[in-house]
Amino acid sequence: MAEMFDLTGFQRDLLYVIHGLDDPHGLAIKEEVDKYYQEEIHHGRLYPNLDTLVNKGLVEKGTKDRRTNSYSTTRRGEREVTARTEWENQYLKGEPSEGSVAVDSSDNPA
Repeated sequence: MAEMFDLTGFQRDLLYVIHGLDDPHGLAIKEEVDKYYQEEIHHGRLYPNLDTLVNKGLVEKGTKDRRTNSYSTTRRGEREVTARTEWENQYLKGEPSEGSVAVDSSDNPA
């Protein structure tokens, strides 16, 4: 049985994106992840990791047409995302809420 802690950070990010979109196809997932990582994610990294999520039973792969696959979270995938979110939230109390402006401190020495 796959658990969230068995996933790499990248795989977890893919799972979150799939969970948040309505049966996205691979390129839609790629676009979302590209934005977050602020760089292009190559197909050679994306699709093997999507296949891993499918093989772990967290994501289901469907077919939109002959060349396009769609992805959706399975019930187990949904439970894992929910459990992880609840776990994170217990430690993120007092963090900026949605709509807050994030400050990029990468240029500021610590």
